[in-house]
Amino acid sequence: MKNCILLFFVVLISFSCKKKSSGVTDTAPSNLNLSAVVSTDNSGNVEFTATATNAVNYEYDFGNGVFQNVPSGKVTYKYPASGNYTVKVTAKSSGGQSVSKTINISVAVALTLVWADEFNTPGAPDAGRWNYDIGTGSNGWGNNESQYYTNRPENVVVSNGTLKITARRESFSGSNFTSARIITKDKFSFKYGKVEARAKLPVGIGTWPAIWMLGNNISTVGWPACGEIDIMEHVGAQLNKIYGTVHYPGFSGGNAVGGTVNVSNVTTEFHVYAVEWTSAAIKFMVDGTTFFTFNNTAALPFNQNFFMILNVAMGGNFGGTIDPAFNSSAMEIDYIRVYQ
Repeated sequence: MKNCILLFFVVLISFSCKKKSSGVTDTAPSNLNLSAVVSTDNSGNVEFTATATNAVNYEYDFGNGVFQNVPSGKVTYKYPASGNYTVKVTAKSSGGQSVSKTINISVAVALTLVWADEFNTPGAPDAGRWNYDIGTGSNGWGNNESQYYTNRPENVVVSNGTLKITARRESFSGSNFTSARIITKDKFSFKYGKVEARAKLPVGIGTWPAIWMLGNNISTVGWPACGEIDIMEHVGAQLNKIYGTVHYPGFSGGNAVGGTVNVSNVTTEFHVYAVEWTSAAIKFMVDGTTFFTFNNTAALPFNQNFFMILNVAMGGNFGGTIDPAFNSSAMEIDYIRVYQ
C-alpha cells in the first residue's frame, strides 16, 4: 500500500513539472531594422519605421531627451529645432527581452518669428512688451550692486532706432548711480526657441550689462530653482570678453556653468548675441558662431516658460570696482527677436 501511495506522488510531481514547463518560451527579438524619412519642407517631421521578428513594442529615443513607446514600430516625430540627432530604437519581446539599433539623422527646421521689439518708436519702451524693475538690490534681486533702477528717460529711452539703457553717476534715493532694468514678465514668456539681440555695450570699468532670462515660476520657487539663462554678460574690467551662462540649483552665482568668448569692439560696434534653446541643449552664440553649449535634461528647470530682462548694473559681485572717473555710458539695443 505504501508503495502505491509513493508511486502516486511521483507521478503527480512529474505531471506538475511537465505542465509548468509546457508554457510558451520567450524569444528575443531579431532582425531589427530601423529607417527614417526626413521631411524636406523644413517642418522638422521625421517618419520612423522599425521592424523586428518577435517584437511586441518599440521604444524610441529621439536623441533630444524625448522617448516614446510605439507598439507598431511606426511613428512620425516633429523635431523642435534643427540639428544632428542619434536616434535609438529598442525592440522588446512579450517577456521583456530586447535588442537595440541606432541611426543618425540631420534635421532642418525653419524658425518663425513669434515676438520682437525693433525699438523704432521714440520715447519710453513699449508698455505692451516691457515692465520695469524699480529700486536697488534690497528688493531681493540684487548682487551688491551700486545702482538704483528707475523708469526715467535719463536711464531708459528709445531714440534713433535703438533702446538705450544708460548708467549714470548721480546721487539718487541713497545710491550713487542710476540705471534701468526692463523685463517682459507678465507681458511675454516662452519655452524653447531662438533669441537674438543686436547690441552695443557700455564702456567703463564697473559696468555690467546683461541680456538674460528667468523662469516664470521665480515668484513661487525663488532663485536659482527657477533657472537663469544669461544670453550675454560683459564686465567693463574685462573688455571684449563675453559670458554665456546658466544658473540652477547647485550651480549658481560663482558656481554657475558657462563659457566665454573674446569679441572685438563690443563697446564701439553692434554684435548679435543669441541663444538656441531646446529640450536637449542651450547654445550660446555671438554673430552666428556658437561658443558654448549646455546639455539640457528633463531634470533641470530649463523646460518651462522664461521671460526676458535687459539691464545695465554697476559694480556688485560680478561688475567689481567702479572706475572713479566713470560718469555715464549706455547699452544700445537695435532689436531683440524670438523665433520658434
